[in-house]
Amino acid sequence: MRKIRFILEKEFRQIFRNRGMLPIIFVMPIVQLLILANAATFDIKNIKIIILDQDHSTFSKRLVSNVNASPYFALQEPSDNTEQAEAALKEEKSDMYVVIPPDFEKDLIKEQNADVQMIINAIDGSKAGLASAYFANLLANFNVEMASSYGLKSNAMLTSNSNSKSIAVTNSNWYNQFLNYKFYMVPGILVLLVTMIGAFLSSMNIVREKEIGTIEQLNVTPIKNYEFIIGKLLPFWLIGLFELGLGLTLAKIFYSIPIEGSLVIIFGFAGIYLLAVLGMGLLISTITETQQQSMFISWFFLVIFILLSGLFTAIENMPEWAQRITLFNPVRYFIEVTRMVMLKGAGFSAVKSQFVVMLTFAFCLNLLAILRYRKTAS
Repeated sequence: MRKIRFILEKEFRQIFRNRGMLPIIFVMPIVQLLILANAATFDIKNIKIIILDQDHSTFSKRLVSNVNASPYFALQEPSDNTEQAEAALKEEKSDMYVVIPPDFEKDLIKEQNADVQMIINAIDGSKAGLASAYFANLLANFNVEMASSYGLKSNAMLTSNSNSKSIAVTNSNWYNQFLNYKFYMVPGILVLLVTMIGAFLSSMNIVREKEIGTIEQLNVTPIKNYEFIIGKLLPFWLIGLFELGLGLTLAKIFYSIPIEGSLVIIFGFAGIYLLAVLGMGLLISTITETQQQSMFISWFFLVIFILLSGLFTAIENMPEWAQRITLFNPVRYFIEVTRMVMLKGAGFSAVKSQFVVMLTFAFCLNLLAILRYRKTAS
């Protein structure tokens, strides 16, 4: 223990003397949470829309007013004909245009049915799908409003090139009642934060010893391999847990993120996860000669891990071969556990399989790091 204590003292001194590490430790978490939580979102607002009102009736003007009041749409200058609207769509000055046909009010009152045409730029399929859903929901609300205000039949529906339906659906949202996308993204960003701290800092650790020439001095000392690895791992392990605590605090203060489950489970899993990530970083540092090389290799693996983690794209939506690859991705399991515990209040029994997998990752990666260090030190 005395030898490990001296190694730890040396490591902490080196960390806080290194001006390049301090911003990564203290600045990066704040920047990630304050910027990424707002930028990394699939919520789409201010969809640029043009409305061709060919009816100019009370009902059509009411519909235009509802679109203008919606936070999801940014009403553009009206066009007089479809050619101008199509030109704006091709030039990406608008995202969609809507045609309100002549006799719109007349058909809605007499026929109890009216058609509205939507033309959407579908280059971005996700955005197009959301725009269509937003406008369809706006039409449904408009229909209810007209039915109550003007005595139309309750089943009178506005349609957008589709058959009318009269089935009423009542929603009940569990775990994220108000569909706040930050509640979904911030737990994943916290995992990203801990991962980058662990992978980058630990991967540069032994390499820095090589660059400044102190690795040979350490190799000739009576320090055993496990003492050396513990001395290298423990400081960054503690820093990683500190970063997680800081991130949870900031998430609670700035975004009111719910924490329904036990913090003990989150920090317990984070402790095992950090052992795995730090082991990977140490393994990378034993096979590289410069800090630049170690950062490039770490970033290569991190990009793959993040894209296949379920942070931005649900794993269930990935191809089957990609879903199989995610089984070997430690980031995936930490994101699953963090979201389940924070949002659903999951207990240990619900995440015990993830604990077993992460323990396996931690053991294998650290064993490889120890064996690799022994080989390079000989």
